[in-house]
Amino acid sequence: MSTEAFTGLAQSAEELAEGHTTSEELTARAIRRIEASQSTVNAFRWVRGEEALEEARDADRRLAAGERLPLLGVPVAVKDDTDVAGLPTLFGCRGELPPSAADGEAVRRLRAAGAVIVGKTNSCELGQWAFTEGPAFGATRNPWSLTHTPGGSSGGSAAAVAAGLVPAALGSDGAGSIRIPSAWCHLVGIKPQRGRVSLHPYADAFQGLAVNGPLARTVADAALLLDVVQGARPEDRHRPGVVDASGAARREPGRLRIALAWRPPLTLTGTGPHPEVRRAVGEVAEALARLGHHVEEARPRYGLIGLAFVPRATAGVAEVAALHPDPALLDPRTRTAARHGRALGGPRLSGRAVRAARAAEARQHRRIGAIFDAYDVVLTPTTAAPPPRIGTFDGLSAWRTDSTMAACCPYAWPWNVLGWPGVNVPAGLTRDGLPVGAQLLGPAGGEERLISLAAQLEAELRWHEKRPTAPAITGSAPVEQ
Repeated sequence: MSTEAFTGLAQSAEELAEGHTTSEELTARAIRRIEASQSTVNAFRWVRGEEALEEARDADRRLAAGERLPLLGVPVAVKDDTDVAGLPTLFGCRGELPPSAADGEAVRRLRAAGAVIVGKTNSCELGQWAFTEGPAFGATRNPWSLTHTPGGSSGGSAAAVAAGLVPAALGSDGAGSIRIPSAWCHLVGIKPQRGRVSLHPYADAFQGLAVNGPLARTVADAALLLDVVQGARPEDRHRPGVVDASGAARREPGRLRIALAWRPPLTLTGTGPHPEVRRAVGEVAEALARLGHHVEEARPRYGLIGLAFVPRATAGVAEVAALHPDPALLDPRTRTAARHGRALGGPRLSGRAVRAARAAEARQHRRIGAIFDAYDVVLTPTTAAPPPRIGTFDGLSAWRTDSTMAACCPYAWPWNVLGWPGVNVPAGLTRDGLPVGAQLLGPAGGEERLISLAAQLEAELRWHEKRPTAPAITGSAPVEQ
């Protein structure tokens, strides 16, 4: 595949503004790549086709008239948990729902910046799992290896960006769902501070666990997308204000104290990082030390934070599952989680478990946040393992799915409980060519420091120069199970 497929978000916007290409050309090319890769990568649930092309033609008219906006004419994608007017929001489920009457706030902001929405990307059912597979759409596959998952639940967005189908995409993160697929697809993924990106028409999502954020191949592109979509509405439950993400990507972070935390919070799986993950993240730590940062091993005092996560997560599943018109079409594991969520958050216990879990957050902020008295940033593996093979979770019970997933991905979810920001950066490839990642974690409102540090690392490690092979992207490679 030509290098033009991997032109980034900022570069696409610049080329459009300078008249070197047209939005119609970029959008048509994106749609052709999406269609050519659906039989293999299968990143998209919905492709807007002619609607996107008409919007691209309108963008070209506006560009020709001298109008300039941050993303005017640039094609992007959003996840299938986000409302796009005229398309249903099935969130990975089977069945039918009426089309959304209006865009969600993040999509409204994308359009206000001039972006062309080419489609909605696949997500596992209700965003619950670290893989993107299901009877509604099949399996979304990793462009680096079609026999492996891109991760989840923003696996479609990650696969679309990694395959060069779009320069960047929007995802959501309720337990690592931006950071995990970014790690397994060799991308930069930003989980912003809770409320930084409005979830409207929802005031809250998954009891405060979930946020929206960008996935891109470079820090600058992820920062640009965050700048475009961030901002709250008056009715939003959380309104932390805005940050200058793009400015942060251009600044040096200064000399930082970095805690390298190998031990995950208690998950009862007894898991630790795979040797290839430990090697790759260790190399990131060495790069940080070469850049002048003080890096030493330390561990946040996680405590029994899982006791606060489970009630909020299952209650969130129950709330979203209740919106589905035919619960019988939901995965049996979803129905199990929803049943537990109703017990914990519903009238049977008067929601005491969920209220207690949310009330514990202030104590968790103090206990876990104490690490920032001594350090500026926490560095951990994003996942404990490289991406699993497609079908790894097929036929498992709800409990076995959750325990297997917790063993693969024990590091990301505590920051969702806290509501604090985190950034996945590519940590390299295993000897089998599978991507793994490292996450940079900060305290409340810490996005700018994390983005500056990630940009400095990118300049050192040059991860954006590595791309998956063309056959996996174009659909010319056979899919092996």
